[in-house]
Amino acid sequence: MTRQEKKQVVEYLSSEFKEASAFVVCDYKGLKVSYLEELRRAAKAANVKVHVIKNTLASIAVKNAEYPALELKDTNIFLWADDQIVLSKIICKFADAHSEHFSLKVGVFDGQVVDAKHIISVSKLPSKEELIGMLLSVWTAPTRYFVTGLDNLRKQKEEN
Repeated sequence: MTRQEKKQVVEYLSSEFKEASAFVVCDYKGLKVSYLEELRRAAKAANVKVHVIKNTLASIAVKNAEYPALELKDTNIFLWADDQIVLSKIICKFADAHSEHFSLKVGVFDGQVVDAKHIISVSKLPSKEELIGMLLSVWTAPTRYFVTGLDNLRKQKEEN
């Protein structure tokens, strides 16, 4: 990779990391390529970006994106997205299925460095769509109860 190509990669990654609300670094040492492709497909469907990046280039990109410095060692794969919950769900689901060769290292959520426990706890939260469904259910509950009450009153009057 030439110096110019490296600069382009760092500029691209810096802008991507700045725009994303979260990114996670995972270790994938010993993972089969077919499993990595499975992760990439799942991530693409959820609008999550996945890249294997050299540690030196990633460190520069993280610094340029004005995030806290991360200690990057060994083999790393970077995943980032705008939705922290979706990102966490995809990573944790994949990590559960391939735990012997894939592990969470560290993440950055809203500019703050977080550990694997935090990422796992975020993955257990309901998604945006689930939260909207819950909210709509709560909003429509009084109307449902009112209609049910009126229907029961109608049935009672018909019996008399």
